[in-house]
Order: sequence, then C-alpha cells, then structure tokens
Amino acid sequence: MTPPPLRPEAVQRRLREMRELLGVLRRHADVTGDELRTDLERRLVVERALQQLVDLAVKINAHVATAAGLPAPASYYTSFLAAAEAGALDEDLAEALAPSTGLRNRLVQEYEEIDLTVVASALPGAVDGYSDYVRRVAGWLQEQVDPES
Repeated sequence: MTPPPLRPEAVQRRLREMRELLGVLRRHADVTGDELRTDLERRLVVERALQQLVDLAVKINAHVATAAGLPAPASYYTSFLAAAEAGALDEDLAEALAPSTGLRNRLVQEYEEIDLTVVASALPGAVDGYSDYVRRVAGWLQEQVDPES
C-alpha cells in the first residue's frame, strides 16, 4: 500500500497554531500552583494551551510517520518516537517530549485530582521543548519541500 502523501500545508498550519499557543504559555510561564488554584481563568488557559500543544504535535507526528511509510503510531507517546524514526525529530527531543503526553492525558481525562504545582512546574520545560519541536519540524519540512535549500 502506498503511504499517504506529506501535506506540507497541514503541517505548517499546525506549527503556526503551536507557535500561538507557545506565546500564550510564555505569558504564563512564571505561574505557580497556588495561582492556578485561585485563578480559574488562568488555570483554564494554561491547561487548555498545554493540551492543545500536545494534541497538535501528536497530529503532526502521526502525519509525518505515515507519510514516511511507517505504521500509524499506537499511542500519543509513541507518536514522538515515530516522528524521530521518520527523521522529523532527533531521538533526544522525541524522548524528552513523549512523557508530556501523560500530563496531557491527566488534564483531559481527569483520572485524578490534578496537582497544579506539577502543571505550573511543567510550563517552562514545555515552552522550551515544544519551541525546539516547532523549529526542528519546520526545518525538516523545509528540507522535504525544497531539498536544494
């Protein structure tokens, strides 16, 4: 079976959305767990932006993997490893970001009460890591679209 084609415009659109979310998270990067507990609006903004950031990356990861002829990733976590296997990410970055899917799942599924101190402490790493992700995927995409550049 022929793999689906890489759709650069779809990846670029998701990367733009990720950049916007990173801007939102940068404005809240110094938030504390106590502030998230007492400011519901801020908490909702931070939680939703984190969730969407991971969701967009997972969509990109799955698209990149299947376009490279790899099987669709079995989980959000393994989507990062698949993107690395496809060459869009380096392994270290993929392994660093893959665990962020666990926080995303806890936020979405509300398995248990969310430790807002953990959410607040995850922000700086998420901003740094996903900023690297956006740069790396954008560079990889440019190489796919224009291999001569």
